[in-house]
Amino acid sequence: MDNIYLFFVVALFILAISDLVVGVGNDAVNFLNSAIGSKVASMKVILVVASLGVLVGATFSSGMMEVARSGVFHPDQFYFNEIMVIFLAVMITDIILLDTFNTFGLPTSTTVSIVFELLGAAVAVSIFKIYSSPETLQDLGTYINTARALAIISGILLSVVIAFSVGSIVQFFSRLLFTFNYERNLPYFGALWGSLAITSIVYFILVKGASGASFMTADTVQWISENTFLILSSCFVIFTVISQFLISIFKINILRIIVLVGTFSIAMAFAGNDLVNFIGVPLAGYESFKLFVNDPSLNPAAYTMESLLLPVQTPTGFLLAAGIIMIFALVFSKKARSVTQTEVDLARQDEGYERFSSSLFAQTLVRKSMDISKAINRVMPEKLLKSIDKRFDTTLSKRRNRMLKNNADFDMVRASVNMFVASILIALATSLKLPLSTTYVTFMVAMGTSLSDRAWGRESAVYRITGVITVIGGWFFTAFTAFSVAFLFALFIRWGSYPAAIIALVIAFTFVIRTNFIHKKRILKKSKVEEKTKRVWTEVSVMKECNKNISETLGSVAALHSGLTNAFIAEDRKKLKKVSGKVDELNEITKSLKNDVYSTIKKLEEDSIDTGHHYVQILDYLRETAHCLTYISEPFNEHLDNAHPSVIPEQETEIIKLHDKVGVFYKNALRILEHKQYNEMDLIIKMNTELISDLEKLKKFQIKLIKADKVKTKNSLVIFNYLSETKNMLLYSINLLKSHRDFVLKNGY
Repeated sequence: MDNIYLFFVVALFILAISDLVVGVGNDAVNFLNSAIGSKVASMKVILVVASLGVLVGATFSSGMMEVARSGVFHPDQFYFNEIMVIFLAVMITDIILLDTFNTFGLPTSTTVSIVFELLGAAVAVSIFKIYSSPETLQDLGTYINTARALAIISGILLSVVIAFSVGSIVQFFSRLLFTFNYERNLPYFGALWGSLAITSIVYFILVKGASGASFMTADTVQWISENTFLILSSCFVIFTVISQFLISIFKINILRIIVLVGTFSIAMAFAGNDLVNFIGVPLAGYESFKLFVNDPSLNPAAYTMESLLLPVQTPTGFLLAAGIIMIFALVFSKKARSVTQTEVDLARQDEGYERFSSSLFAQTLVRKSMDISKAINRVMPEKLLKSIDKRFDTTLSKRRNRMLKNNADFDMVRASVNMFVASILIALATSLKLPLSTTYVTFMVAMGTSLSDRAWGRESAVYRITGVITVIGGWFFTAFTAFSVAFLFALFIRWGSYPAAIIALVIAFTFVIRTNFIHKKRILKKSKVEEKTKRVWTEVSVMKECNKNISETLGSVAALHSGLTNAFIAEDRKKLKKVSGKVDELNEITKSLKNDVYSTIKKLEEDSIDTGHHYVQILDYLRETAHCLTYISEPFNEHLDNAHPSVIPEQETEIIKLHDKVGVFYKNALRILEHKQYNEMDLIIKMNTELISDLEKLKKFQIKLIKADKVKTKNSLVIFNYLSETKNMLLYSINLLKSHRDFVLKNGY
């Protein structure tokens, strides 16, 4: 029997390592987003600074471990075998849940997940106990620390509101002070700003967080507490002098130092606050096992766990080992980059590719906000409004960024506010041993500063708000899923014991392996989009892009039109669905090309008007050609889904003849395009004219079939639609080729 619990302990430590990896993958957004978004330094420098913060912060975590031991349920009400089931179910659930969010690039709260997983698993085991005893469900409160759990949850939700509000207010006044041309004002206010920011970080990280450090003695903590004012005043004076010296003599951008120090501090606060979410449960299981094995005569089903109520100082070695694992995960985790990019995209100052679509709630909120803004503008003094607008003008900064080829998503003023505001809030909660969500705080601070910075303009507001709603909705999903999945795993393991535990572990690791493949596909797709947005466009590169897009689209159109036709004639629903899916993919590609037209034209030289016009026209033809396939596939699918009458032999013969000619047309078009044999365009134009004539003859043939009562309504409707959309497809294709030919010959490409 002891071997079973030894297996449980080993499994918990393996899961702890895995949880550290997936947990850091999600929480890296907390301390990387501002540094990465503002391009404050190279990625290597940012990772080194963050890694040092994680390593130092890991030693601050000892006092937080009590949350996992007794913060959510009453351990003295459970026996040893039940405690081990709870801990194993929690860790399995945590890995699955966090890895899912990482795969789809959504930041979530590791604190909320661990709290609700503990709740779900404890409730499951409690119900199992109740139904095996004379107790009723009314006695559930005996096992669950509902008051503590509700306090944790309410504290986390309150931190969301506070973080957004503080971030918005601080950023508004910071921007009024520095404007977007902050370099001009840094020599005057930069030293005080830097000193204030760094002193605040030092206070809340060192002074308030020192009491939780595993290496701090009681005398040291007491001395720091008694000399707080001296430390703060000294830091402020020293940092002011140093900052002014760096600005005046070495011309150093003090905001860059603030962001890097903030990255270190918030990484430190993250490790101090969130390490409990990854190793707190395994360590509690390990402590329970040590107490149990000290007396071999104990019965695991009768040994209660009052010992977990006692405070335990976690060995520094465990904390440092966890910190090292987190650093490796931070450096090598690709999923961490995905989660970070989501927040950076939502906070981006300029418009561009928007990952999220609009929603009714976002549309309504934007319209109402515009109404409120107009009402405020009517009562505010006009001079004051103009003065504020002038401080928020981005014209000069955008021009400077283009000249310097600075492609940062937002500037260092906002990044510095993100860093020190989030650091202060998180470190304060850590010092008070409140398990707030570092993800919620950093995300909401970043969103608040984005709002104040007017990054959510009318070009992007509905998409950004939808993105924020999606992320926040994911947080509620985290709580519900964490509770439910942990509940089910705990019941399963409690019922099936050793075999059930093995099955649960296999499920968890199989799930993680599977999501890695999904993530790779998502990254590959996204990398193609990012590669294009970062490309430097010239007239020659635009022409190459046009050639590539035309060739790929026309090749896909020919293949998909053939696939749709053959599947419909054969009444092969499965094949038709598959081809229709590829039609949707083609439409997404042409849609993304058209969505990127603004950024592409913007990057062209000022005298490239003809090239820009040509590029827009090409994309219009490509988009409409792809649309024609959609208008063919949808009626085809509806026709077969409803089991309407298929084509009769006479129709099939004529459609196949048309299908073959369409294939020859596109084959010749692609050959001319590939080899630039525009002298043969007359041949293609003639083929196109003949095909249009054949389509008209087919329409008349269909009318004859109707008159002869050989076909019915549904058949006629779908065939007429097929012929019309095929005609449109051919017309758009030939216009596309003509337009491209004329431009190439005119400009000599």
